[in-house]
Amino acid sequence: MTVSKDDVAHDVRIKTEAAGEISLRYYDLGSPVDDRLPLVMLHGGGPGASSWSNFGSALEGFAADFRTILVDQPGFGASDKPPVVGNYYRFAGDAVIALLDELGLEKVHLLGNSLGGGTAMRIALTHPDRVGRLVLMGPGGLSLNLFHADPTEGVQRLMDFSGDPTRESLRAFISTMVVNQKLVTDELVEERFADATAPGAREAMASMGWSFYNPETAEDGMLWREAHQLKHHTLLTWGREDRVNPLDGAFPALKLIPKAQLHVFPRCGHWAQIEAADEFRELAVAFLRRHRERTPEEKS
Repeated sequence: MTVSKDDVAHDVRIKTEAAGEISLRYYDLGSPVDDRLPLVMLHGGGPGASSWSNFGSALEGFAADFRTILVDQPGFGASDKPPVVGNYYRFAGDAVIALLDELGLEKVHLLGNSLGGGTAMRIALTHPDRVGRLVLMGPGGLSLNLFHADPTEGVQRLMDFSGDPTRESLRAFISTMVVNQKLVTDELVEERFADATAPGAREAMASMGWSFYNPETAEDGMLWREAHQLKHHTLLTWGREDRVNPLDGAFPALKLIPKAQLHVFPRCGHWAQIEAADEFRELAVAFLRRHRERTPEEKS
């Protein structure tokens, strides 16, 4: 049985200090299993990205073990697209926390890909008691390229699309996401192109991007400088052939995060949840299932 996008879609109004009142789209499937924490998935930030495009195909598999919630971050998918105030990771993180409050969820696991990985880490740093475990996939902000040039090939292709938003430039960007080029289908390009050129999408992308270059907000996105403060068990996952956040970017995070472990998928790019879907799900589920809440006596 295939999960229908419409059957699990919801919209909610939330309010944050920076964004004001905005609407977020999320997809919700599964029920609590053995008192496990819910799992929130946060997507990447390329043109046409959304929670469904990143994780829709994985939702049913994860929902067998956890209540699983996919969130369209501000500026993406069917969520509102307000101008970004401050650095995007903090801006989006505050929106996710407001969503959790609206849903009555005190604590969750977070799984983030690329941009979503940066948002997940910012949430864990700012609201440590709201997060159980972290699964970060080639995360933005935490990845520090030691040997590769900046911008990387994938980021350069993203910038090319921003300056020349055509199907051809979008296909070139998507091609850097995966090793298996058969995954770059005409259908995928058309779907992402429609979302990337929807009303407000390009402006939202520009506002998000500027938050990482603006001298007043860029430093807040350099999460690797705060990585040593992260106390959560963290699973870092990387595709060995990642051309967006290359593998050498994983090593500072592995060194700095006290409870970090690293898994590298061979013959895999930036989209491990798609290109190594079964192995990624098995690895992430096993890692998250090992979470155990400490008792008050253990915390003291």
